[in-house]
Amino acid sequence: MTVTTVTSAPKVRIALIAHDKKKDEILAVARDYVDVLRQCDLVATGTTGGRIAMELGLDVERKLSGPHGGDLQIGAQLAEGRVDMVLFLRDPMTPQPHEPDINALVRACDVHNVPCATNSSTARLLLEQLIIRLAAQPKALAT
Repeated sequence: MTVTTVTSAPKVRIALIAHDKKKDEILAVARDYVDVLRQCDLVATGTTGGRIAMELGLDVERKLSGPHGGDLQIGAQLAEGRVDMVLFLRDPMTPQPHEPDINALVRACDVHNVPCATNSSTARLLLEQLIIRLAAQPKALAT
């Protein structure tokens, strides 16, 4: 039997970011969608990425923590076309010392037309849509 591989789209690259009070929430979302996230390339800010990797066993490229420039590092990748989706669970009730960096990242999503979820409901909607998209991609064919 010969296996013919149909060229498929490159892996979807998802950025995962969560403010301190939202880290448990992003872990809950990631846990519910762990199977689809395993099919993606993941990048995250430091602590968020560490927790996702440790608690869920996902391979995550970790950047600096948000206040130390991680949001900017992800924003730079996004501007270069290397991020396809951002899941950024923000805490709107707690002032953030790096608010300009946060605003720059969300603005970059708008400028480059990259889907950006800032709460868990929207994150789940984006991941549900991704499941549909991935299911429609051609698979390897056995001949």
